[in-house]
Amino acid sequence: MTDTPDDLARRLAGVRAKRGYLLPHHGLLAVAAPKLLEAYDAAYTALALDDRTLSHHDREYVWFAILIATDEALATHHIPKFLKAGGTEAEVAQVMAVTAFGLGVRAYRFVAENWTGHLPGLDPRARYTEGAARIAGDGDPRLPLLALAAVHACRADWTALAWAIEDAYAAGVPEDDLAEALTLVMFPGSVPYFVEACAVWRRLVASGRVAAGPRYRTWAELSGQGGWDEASGGASGGAGSGDHRGSHHGPG
Repeated sequence: MTDTPDDLARRLAGVRAKRGYLLPHHGLLAVAAPKLLEAYDAAYTALALDDRTLSHHDREYVWFAILIATDEALATHHIPKFLKAGGTEAEVAQVMAVTAFGLGVRAYRFVAENWTGHLPGLDPRARYTEGAARIAGDGDPRLPLLALAAVHACRADWTALAWAIEDAYAAGVPEDDLAEALTLVMFPGSVPYFVEACAVWRRLVASGRVAAGPRYRTWAELSGQGGWDEASGGASGGAGSGDHRGSHHGPG
């Protein structure tokens, strides 16, 4: 049975009531794919609205970095959410600095990949850690490191993401906090990039470059996570190989 205009209006009113706003894709899905709208809404709720490990304040801090990194100007609803959760304009300024640093990390990576043989006294990797620490200042380094990891994932900079994850472990950032920060990348940053980011983290754990807890070691040590290439015996262009460019393979 075809939905009537009144049916569509009620469906969209429910979405608006839940979120407090509507975006163009909500209406299109309501008209063309109501089951997909329902599934999308459930996924978005679990991703962005349900409480997990990050506080509302901390989650919105990471969201700001992601939105800036992806040039997502439409999602202004995150601004009052952050302020309501106790965020300040000074913290937004810190997010801007963190994101700018994350977007400019290609300079550190370029020197690390090309010039260290000529500059034996210069360690771009160490300077990256120092730069992130300067932005954090005397405050908790946890949020800047979570935001940096998310920014690098959004920009498909896998080398820098590995650095941020290593620094997060060194700073004692809880693994569940890091996991939640990376999941926020899925919608604005793309699911394929989230898949790649997970592979980078998994390889760090499996190789022993970070000392993961039991739950995350269990994940990393589970075989058969290479997707279709591994299952079919084909050549693997596996995620997280260290290349800063995304492979853009679709998630299954």
